[in-house]
Amino acid sequence: MLAPRLPALPALLWLALAPLPGSPGPAAKAELRVRVRLPGGQVAEESLQADSGSDCISLELRKADGALITLTADFRQEVKIFRALILGELERGQSQFQALCFVTRLHRNEIIPSESMAKLRQKNPRTVRQAEEVRGLEHLSMDLSSHIHNVCAEAKEAIYTREDDWVDGSMFEVLPQTSDLPDLQRCRLCADRWKPCICSYSLSIEWYPCMLKYCRSRDATGKVSSYKCGIRSCQKGYTFDYYVPQKQLCLWDEET
Repeated sequence: MLAPRLPALPALLWLALAPLPGSPGPAAKAELRVRVRLPGGQVAEESLQADSGSDCISLELRKADGALITLTADFRQEVKIFRALILGELERGQSQFQALCFVTRLHRNEIIPSESMAKLRQKNPRTVRQAEEVRGLEHLSMDLSSHIHNVCAEAKEAIYTREDDWVDGSMFEVLPQTSDLPDLQRCRLCADRWKPCICSYSLSIEWYPCMLKYCRSRDATGKVSSYKCGIRSCQKGYTFDYYVPQKQLCLWDEET
């Protein structure tokens, strides 16, 4: 039996592509495909796309369990958007796929600029890349549900962010927390599939250019200058905790 096909993803999310007033015309877009090793040892292809005109980049990777992960970084609006399209368990009453979106702030020096990303090339496309630096796991509690459906259309009601990341929370709905509902359990501890609970979803970006490397040169007069001479690659994991109205929407988060 063939696995259900996930819907095609746009190259970049709408939020990242939306032109700003007075912005210049579209610049050339660039794509880089690299081979990376997943935690279980499998080799997967990762796609990195850069659009210096919109000042954003996107990264796409399929996990070993078939989930399709997309990270979009919008430098102008200073946001990161993680989208996960997860294959559903049809025999347990789920739909063919489940979409999740997590929106967080993009901080300085998390990832190289879009114009630098657009210039990246690799000498040997068959090489399996391994990150030079493993950055610490980031564990985020998502306490707001967003209604920005044009950002993550597939996710519908499963778009989450944090109150700490936004000054104006008028576009968000505050989600129940354990302090509001003392009986609210983590989904992995909840026996009833139809009860609300706190779900956890983890993902890892196995390889991405996180910093620029600079080298020094000296001219004939002895003057020293620096120039860009490469990148430093990183790996980083994320765990998102968020409220779901029923455990049926979080069947992967179970005790083993």
